[in-house]
Amino acid sequence: MKHSEFRQALEDTFGSAYGRTLAAELVLVPLGNRTAAQALADGLAPQQVWDAVCEEMELGELVRWRHRGTLDPKRR
Repeated sequence: MKHSEFRQALEDTFGSAYGRTLAAELVLVPLGNRTAAQALADGLAPQQVWDAVCEEMELGELVRWRHRGTLDPKRR
């Protein structure tokens, strides 16, 4: 996943304004108690950050793999 795909997945899933708010304010425990924006700025992979967002927000597989156009996790 690229940074641009991460931003697009957030927007497609939550809308533009709420997606930006989640990235800036939702603290993700699996990422060391960082927000998505902090984790990306610290160099974590966008896929790792997206997976943490999906888990925290209890999103299904359809949403988790929307940026790839597939439900197949082997195509990560």
